[in-house]
Amino acid sequence: MMASAAGSGGEPDKPRNRVSDAVLRSVGFLSFFDRFGTPPMLVVLADRTGLSLGQAVQLVAAYALLYAIGQPVWGLLSDRFGRLAILRTALAGVLVGSVASALSGSYVPLLLARAFTGLMAGALYPTLMTILGDTRTGIERARGLSDLQIYSSLGTTIAALATGTLAALVDWRLVFVLPAVGCLVLLILLRGLEIDGHSGRGGVRLGHAFSPSALGIYGLAVLEGAVLMGILTYIVPALQHAGVGVSLAGMLAAGFGVGVILGARIMRRLVQGFTRTQLIAIGGAVLVTAFLVSSLWHVPAALTTTAVLVGVSNAVLHSSMQGWATDIAPQARATSVALFAGSLFLGSSLQNFVTAGLADDRQYGTIFLLGLVASIFLTVIAALGHASWKQKQT
Repeated sequence: MMASAAGSGGEPDKPRNRVSDAVLRSVGFLSFFDRFGTPPMLVVLADRTGLSLGQAVQLVAAYALLYAIGQPVWGLLSDRFGRLAILRTALAGVLVGSVASALSGSYVPLLLARAFTGLMAGALYPTLMTILGDTRTGIERARGLSDLQIYSSLGTTIAALATGTLAALVDWRLVFVLPAVGCLVLLILLRGLEIDGHSGRGGVRLGHAFSPSALGIYGLAVLEGAVLMGILTYIVPALQHAGVGVSLAGMLAAGFGVGVILGARIMRRLVQGFTRTQLIAIGGAVLVTAFLVSSLWHVPAALTTTAVLVGVSNAVLHSSMQGWATDIAPQARATSVALFAGSLFLGSSLQNFVTAGLADDRQYGTIFLLGLVASIFLTVIAALGHASWKQKQT
């Protein structure tokens, strides 16, 4: 997966001028492995460190909160200093934060280490999207975004499958060491790389990133983050509460990644016959169905179905929202994309903080019911909002 970053095939001494698809996909894989690596091992982590389950959930929430808070800053810096400078800085920061997490063993140091890691990891995926927006067009850009969806979902899937088992059978610290190693490899692959043009310097109109339409999509992203990412945190703990072992729970929760991959394949056909507004409505309907199932039934089969359907919705709904975000302010694309991603993870973090008490009381049915209500609002508002925005553009 960590393939060579060979660029444009010039002379050996000349700087390469294109981030290879392999490196972009690898960064996407790593960022989501790190983001979703902690939830599957929450119960084991709490047992081994003496934390309560609520405190363990707060580690995930702190990561997501700092991930979100840093987005506007990363976007501004990317538009000012260039995409690659931010990408390298973020990888180095995740490396340091992951090592610090592995060396920590109590609540406060772990909370600080995970928060710092989230802050640095927050720059990765938005920067990938911006690089794709800057250096690819048309079908190539659409395929690039679709590939990012697939590889990031693979990161999520492998995290769900492996991290709980690694934590239980080996050591929870290994889950934090693996991203550090990946960051080191990627930093080596990015040596000597420069992007010709589209560096993110000059010609930036930041006011466009704060237009009413842009602010509207950021608000939608907060709600989307709460239902697509925040509630996903509880799939593995809910499965364990239903009597499933940690390894099997991880395998069942990995249905999310399977759903994303399946949804991405379906999406390639849907885009040929449906508008983006219709795709948002379709993806939202799938999300509503996902949470309807788990709010009515709390058995492993229902929870697994929810994981798969949330993955399908991620591929259809979220990729459509991402495409909208990259178009909303092309004159300040890095800033607007970063604000979109930050809003997404802000919603995820707020949802985790708000529901941590419910998780402590093992009230997972209530959590999924909240997700059902929120997904209905998201689907209706997002579809109508995009239709209105699109009409103003024509």
